[in-house]
Amino acid sequence: MQMRLKVLVLAVVGALAFTGAASAGNYIVLYKQQALPADATSTIQKAGGTVVQAWPQIGVVVAKSTNTSFRTNLLKDVRIANASGTDGFGIHVDTTESQAGGPPEGDLTNVPATDSAEPLFGLQWDMRQISTPTAHAITGGSPSVVAADLDTGLDFTHPDIAPNYDAAHSADCESGSPAPLGVGNDQNGHGTHTAGTIAAAANGVGIVGVAPRVKIAGIKTSNDDGFFFPEMVVCAFMYAGQTHADVTNNSYFADPWLFNCRNDPTQRAIWLAESRAIRYAQTQGVTVVSAAGNFADDLAHPTQDVTSPDFPGGTEEERTISNACVVIPVEVPGVVGVSATGVFGRKAFYSNYGSGVIDVAAPGGDSRQIDASQGAINGRVLSTYPSYLPCLRQVTDQGATYCYLQGTSMASPHVAGLAALVISRFGSATGPRHMAPGQVEAFMQQSATPTACPTDLTPYLTTPSASNGAPQTCTGGVGFNSWYGGGIVNAYNAITHASG
Repeated sequence: MQMRLKVLVLAVVGALAFTGAASAGNYIVLYKQQALPADATSTIQKAGGTVVQAWPQIGVVVAKSTNTSFRTNLLKDVRIANASGTDGFGIHVDTTESQAGGPPEGDLTNVPATDSAEPLFGLQWDMRQISTPTAHAITGGSPSVVAADLDTGLDFTHPDIAPNYDAAHSADCESGSPAPLGVGNDQNGHGTHTAGTIAAAANGVGIVGVAPRVKIAGIKTSNDDGFFFPEMVVCAFMYAGQTHADVTNNSYFADPWLFNCRNDPTQRAIWLAESRAIRYAQTQGVTVVSAAGNFADDLAHPTQDVTSPDFPGGTEEERTISNACVVIPVEVPGVVGVSATGVFGRKAFYSNYGSGVIDVAAPGGDSRQIDASQGAINGRVLSTYPSYLPCLRQVTDQGATYCYLQGTSMASPHVAGLAALVISRFGSATGPRHMAPGQVEAFMQQSATPTACPTDLTPYLTTPSASNGAPQTCTGGVGFNSWYGGGIVNAYNAITHASG
């Protein structure tokens, strides 16, 4: 595992490894007010830096400087709350158009989709677990709804992605400032995999996504090495908000530390800037969905962090922490937190959990839960993958590549896709805000299949918390608990507005 900004994928057990180097000299400059003064640019320049991107809506500037006194110079300005360098603040995974306003034109049409027509659907146990076949008989979603995948990029030439790709809502935020998303931008594969789960087209090729007729956008929130730096995360949420995406999927941890402690001055500017950006997106009508993480941790009762900071290698330290320390984005208010399940509907052995953190559960795969009769030949989730990248567990169809992965990274896009279906079915066809995020979350949570805590925790004894070695425990009732929240999402129940 490495640094704080981490993508949540498990290739085998799910270890994440850092490689490559950070983008040198970038800083997050946080003003006390959620606005920027007229002289913000000159202030940055006088301190010895240059402006990469200004976000006046949230009082944040991304700056670049090689001046070792840059931060000290900035903090002489009483209007600036803090400034943090972002070098090394990223997590690596193993495995456009400028800011156009509003959604694509068109009515909220609800065109059915036929899952059985997809050649690899027999391997998609995950879709059957959440009842997408019956849901798709009613709606495959609307092309007026946009799901933005904040990830390592997107191979939008993939045959299952290309029919639904939305360039106008896509961007490359690698520099900290949005730019058009180019061909071959996903050099990791993680982003293409999560995007396929959300919205792989119902086109007779490969697989089908949860919302196969909505638009899918890719917002590259990492560099090519798979590091998610703070300036990229801020850029991605701001872009999603400004372009009025309907939902974002976030299969990573943001900020350089596994847990972000509010009283640590070296972390404060970064997590506040990210939190402001997330909140901005939410106020623009964006439903934010986030993976919970792969450490088997109880996020509601953290006690120790032994992995941060994890870049450069060997710099980690053991920290005693408390509930004053949070994980971003999953613990930001209003974000839909998602834990992972395997083919038998049990929480995946690696999945984080926590009362008040997990809102719903969804299929993420579990190599310890295998059932070939359901198509779960290795327990993992099959989805789209770039043809130009290697995959350990690869499947092909008609020249297109698909890959098996497991992790809460794989669970979160199921929920993001369902959010897009709900908005397609019940949202307004007018204006940039199709449906309020809180209403979307309520539809999914109230229609989820209630799932009780297990009576036998023996299968989890061999996977204690990665942070403190504590055994996994589940608290709460069948209606709501620390492992599954309101339950495993159910697409049919949600789009028929039925109760689980």
